[in-house]
Amino acid sequence: MKQSFVFLFLSLLSYYSFAQLTDSSLGNKVLVHQDYRMEILARKEADINTAILKAQSRIAKGYRLMVLNTNDRVYAMKIRGELLQKYPEQKTYMWFANPYIKIKFGNFRTQDEAEPYRKAISKMLNGATIYYLPETIEVKPDKDFDPDNMQ
Repeated sequence: MKQSFVFLFLSLLSYYSFAQLTDSSLGNKVLVHQDYRMEILARKEADINTAILKAQSRIAKGYRLMVLNTNDRVYAMKIRGELLQKYPEQKTYMWFANPYIKIKFGNFRTQDEAEPYRKAISKMLNGATIYYLPETIEVKPDKDFDPDNMQ
């Protein structure tokens, strides 16, 4: 008798253990009750993140122009100033490597993109030789940049 009672109890227990199946009357939807301010906060956070991604510089492989390699600091500062005035859309990179001061110019993805600048700067420096330097460059995202479609 005891064995049949245990068997009956286990059978009923296993039958009722399937009571946690999904209720098909709800259509598998979840209803979330939250304060409306949470949605506003989430939208603001998404806008801030998008603005940050648009403003950040990204890096890529490209080219810079080696414009100057001299030990005359005054001349280097003069050339750097002229480059900044004539080409405000491009960056100049100046550093001191004992005993020389070196100036690199621009962030170009291809040599073809840098060629017009190379020719113009060479004329500006009375026919000086300007070299292409393969480097990691800064790339600004486009105005139509969509952070949701990032790779």
